[in-house]
Formats: sequence, structure tokens, C-alpha cells
Amino acid sequence: MPKISAGENSVGSAPALRRAVQILDLVSELKNPPTFTDIVTSLGLPKSSVHGLCATLVELGLLHRSDAGTYLLGSHTMSWANGFLRQTDLIAEFQQLLNERQELNQFTVTLTVLEGTQVIYLACANSNTALGFTFRIGMRLPAPFTATGKAMLSTLSDEEVSQRFTDRWPESLTPHSVTTRSALLAELATTRQRGFSIDNGQIRDGMLCIGAPVYDFSGKAIAGLAVSMLEIEATTEAIDLTGSALMDISQSLSARMGNQD
Repeated sequence: MPKISAGENSVGSAPALRRAVQILDLVSELKNPPTFTDIVTSLGLPKSSVHGLCATLVELGLLHRSDAGTYLLGSHTMSWANGFLRQTDLIAEFQQLLNERQELNQFTVTLTVLEGTQVIYLACANSNTALGFTFRIGMRLPAPFTATGKAMLSTLSDEEVSQRFTDRWPESLTPHSVTTRSALLAELATTRQRGFSIDNGQIRDGMLCIGAPVYDFSGKAIAGLAVSMLEIEATTEAIDLTGSALMDISQSLSARMGNQD
């Protein structure tokens, strides 16, 4: 494991965070739980720095200090591990479900999760139709403009949605992007009544996306599914039929994630 020098302070390098991660890595890798001295010696860090970081990591539940004075990983790290495993299972089930179901084969189908005011793209099944837009794994887009973002936000209360956007509103991607919280809340109200969301060219002119939430065993929305099509394909009948099919598939994916509703 590389050591971090005591004088490391590169702009933007977040040395304290890097050191905290190195401490967590060390504790997870060692066969026997290390003492404070073991950590200082192994990483070559100043005692004062390690003391402060270990105390904070213990306070946050990321480390646990035993009666013998050794350090073990704390229980809070399990929530991160479980979150990662849920995402891994989610992607695998998404891919398997689309292989089994043929209703949406003609469209591009995407899977995202909501993080704050953005959605993160986890998986994508591309169609042969050129949309003029490329969905990339790991890409982030403002949640208010995307079909999956609207779908997931619609599962929250208006107050919870408003709180997410108290600081600033995302910059519009197209002239159709929703521009205010009140306008977004109106869209979300329609989404709840209809059962699926619509992005009418809000992330790309000429492209329409339909979204639906995916729920876990607790009834919480953990992801969003979206179907993307060309606007010229999006007749009222096509939207209704595709929206219905998407909702059915999202319910099937939710069931695979433990949802019983």
C-alpha cells in the first residue's frame, strides 16, 4: 500500500479523505486488527493525523475500537456494501428481464438511480434507432429533465422534492427543460395520476422518454426505468401502449428486488 507523505497537500487532492480511505483499506486488509501504532507505522502518517482521523471514523461508525485498543471495520460500512450489492443485483436483473421480455425491444431502455438532484445511468439496452443522443454508463443528468428522474421524484412528497432544489436549479439542456420547482411539481402530480413520467424533449430535442420507478422490498423507489423514442414516433397511442408496457416491466423488476405490492 502506498504511503502518503506528511507534507502532501495538493490542490484538490483532499489529503484527509485520502488518508481516511487508506486507514479503512488497511484495517480491511490486515488479518489481525491493527492498533493505533500499527496504523501509524504501516502508513507512515503523523500520529496527530491518525489520532484525529481514527476518532472521527469511530464516531461515524466506519471504524470500531475494541476494548483491546485495536481497530475493526464499523457497522456503517455494511450499508455501503449492501447498497453496492443491491445495485449489482439490480443491473443483472434488469439485463435478464429485458432478455426475457420482448415488448420494448424496438426502443432504447435505460436504468438509473437517483442521487440528490441528479440521476446516474447504470445500464442501457440500445435499439437500432438512432436517437441523436448517447446514454453512457456513469453519466449524470439533472433529475428534473429526465423521465427516470421524474419517475423517482414522483414517489417523494412535494416537500421532499422542493427541499432538494432549494439551493439552485439545474441549467436547462433544451428549450423544453422544466425551469421551476412549481412546474416540476405539476409534472410530478400528472405522473402520479398517469403512472409513468414523460420527458418531452427536455434532455434532447426530438427525443421523447417515458419513465417508471422501480421499488425494493420496503416500497422505496430505488431506481428508474425509461424508454426512449423519436418524437415523431410518439403518438398518443404509442405513448399509452409503451407506458403501460414499461410499467408492467418495472413492476416485474420491482418484484425481483423483493417488492410485493
